[in-house]
Amino acid sequence: MLLLAAPGSLPAQQPATLRVAAATAPIPFNGRVDGPVWASADSITDFRQREPVIGAPATERTVVKVLRDADALYVAVRAYDAEPYGVRASELRRDADLSSDDNVQVLIDAFHDRRGAFVFGTNPQGAMWDAQLVGIDDLNEDWNGIWDVATTRDAAGWTAEFRIPFRSLRFRRGDDLRFGFNVRRFIRRKNEEDLWTSWGRAEGLYHLLNEGELTGAGALDRVRDVEAYPYLLARATESEHDSAGAKTGNGSLGGKGGLDVKVPVTPTVTADLTANTDFAQVEVDQQVINLTRFPFFFPEKREFFLESSGLFDFGTPGRVQVFYSRRIGLDTSGAAVPMIAGGRVTGRAGPWRLGLLDAQTGGGDRANDAVLRVQHDLFARSYIGAIGSLHAVSGGGAQAAGGADLDLPLVVGGHNVEPKFWIAGSRAPGVAGAPLAWRISTDNPNDLFDNFVSLYRIDAGFAPPLGFVRRTGIWETTGHSDFMPRPHALSIRQFDFEFIPEWDIIANVSGSPTRSRDWQTASFQWLAGGNRENGDRFEVNVQRFLDAPVDTFDIFRGVRVPPGRYWWSRYEVAYHMSPGRPLAFDGFVNWGRFYGGRSADVELRGTWRGGGHVIFTADLTRTAARLPAGGFTALLASGRLEYDFNTRANFLGFVQYNNDAQRADFNLRFHWTPQIGDDVFLVWNSGYTTNPAATYRFPAARALSRPLNGAFVVKVVHRVAP
Repeated sequence: MLLLAAPGSLPAQQPATLRVAAATAPIPFNGRVDGPVWASADSITDFRQREPVIGAPATERTVVKVLRDADALYVAVRAYDAEPYGVRASELRRDADLSSDDNVQVLIDAFHDRRGAFVFGTNPQGAMWDAQLVGIDDLNEDWNGIWDVATTRDAAGWTAEFRIPFRSLRFRRGDDLRFGFNVRRFIRRKNEEDLWTSWGRAEGLYHLLNEGELTGAGALDRVRDVEAYPYLLARATESEHDSAGAKTGNGSLGGKGGLDVKVPVTPTVTADLTANTDFAQVEVDQQVINLTRFPFFFPEKREFFLESSGLFDFGTPGRVQVFYSRRIGLDTSGAAVPMIAGGRVTGRAGPWRLGLLDAQTGGGDRANDAVLRVQHDLFARSYIGAIGSLHAVSGGGAQAAGGADLDLPLVVGGHNVEPKFWIAGSRAPGVAGAPLAWRISTDNPNDLFDNFVSLYRIDAGFAPPLGFVRRTGIWETTGHSDFMPRPHALSIRQFDFEFIPEWDIIANVSGSPTRSRDWQTASFQWLAGGNRENGDRFEVNVQRFLDAPVDTFDIFRGVRVPPGRYWWSRYEVAYHMSPGRPLAFDGFVNWGRFYGGRSADVELRGTWRGGGHVIFTADLTRTAARLPAGGFTALLASGRLEYDFNTRANFLGFVQYNNDAQRADFNLRFHWTPQIGDDVFLVWNSGYTTNPAATYRFPAARALSRPLNGAFVVKVVHRVAP
């Protein structure tokens, strides 16, 4: 397989090309591809289906043209439609999930190395969506670039015009630059995916080996001016109270300022600096009720840590990570720790990719946190890499971790195969040696068969100071084998069967995952499901679980599970409606034995899209359990109201109720973007007790005067750039 992946071992294929025309007059930015300046541009129209009929011509015509001026690249996508009133568009907010709508995505591989790209998307209403693709499968949808889009609709379809400044891209200097390029169109009512290139079943927009090319861009040099983002913030907090209504903290009124700076070190390396950083505008975490004895993983949402975050990935997300950015600037409860200053350097130098991050945090325990990540290219898409992290506290003493990894994504006989290996160790004062963790795996993600298998070993003392480790002292093996035929009958587009059960087995580190008596936990799942032609999905599952706690643990308030060896079986039915429906529901029911007793889980979600400005979502998760130690009902409910005034202004209201924590929390946020790069936020966060024994219990009106917490924040960010 290594020989097959080596350069020159496969026949060279000439990529499809589109010439970039240099504009001889100002380019109108109005979402209309008309006038003499666009008439002179070359175009592409040969779009092929990836879904539902592979390789067939697209059912609707799509025309793409590209122009450039001295500052930016302009990409125009004309999406013709024979049924213009059937075009779906419900989103306006930036970074919203556009899968509910007709949409187009433009991919630009500015390095032209087929190892990463920037992706820009929009729908017929001009909602902005962007992402940064790192490697072959790490898509960072939280990246926000400086660009713009204008759209129009008419009786023949709709048009999107992207304006992407060259300063937002990273590319090498050259006299005749070529960019990797591709365009994807999605027609929601038909559930149809069309691409210019890379439309094979085992390919897709993010499969860069088969990307097309933009040619004729001429000589370009990335603008290297410094961009600064100063901010001002005002905060008013209410007095805090406990669940009985007693005052535990005074209210306050204050303000502060800070600064983020982006410095292009070279055309392909960028430094980001931050001082007195504040993340008050970040949306709150989705609450969970954890009915296991293991820690729960929360994703990163803070913008400073999101750009190029995929470069710092090492390990297995949610299980074992040498670097988990929430360890910086947040304590174990998720509360903010003052971040005094920080810096990040990311980019590429020849075959090397580099990521360096350093942050100084304050508060009661001042610390300096640093992580260094390097990768070196191998073959067409593979790499070998290393990582190191350090946590040093002001009182003395430091903890460290490091590791190496190898990723070998290959294409063998037209099928994807991806072997991986990583190994890491950690050091801490007073702990002898360097406990290790490692994993070897291989993935085979293809259309008819999707197979995966992995094996871990994690020593008992492995504890990366800036990482996340769910469990230590274990062997673990995971895997699945999915068979996914496409009948295209009875409204079924593709089935999904797991005749060999999907498994996750964890054994004692002194034992073996092949001996069931050594297992600590295990899960097996047999699945029968599928995707319908209209975008709906259904599943019927049979599950088998094992858990062998050696100590008593609290599973819910007042209910404890004693040590033992528990086996149980469960059954599951789920149905998910297509997000393209104006009113869509998702339902999930799971029932069966549970820790010597029984339980039933119900998850319901409903989403209403009110024609482009209002979106309302309600979620309910309920677990009713009857165990030998007692019964409980765990209830988690949330509601989310979004009102989009336009593509630059929106209001989000988010309320959560958790009967385990016995509280209701509110997050209200207004966001206005006067111009791309500037932001104005108005945020209100508050929480109230729902304890039945409390005198000031929500939703009683008098509870509003005794909040557990409450804060109103106004934050203004302004972009300063030449």
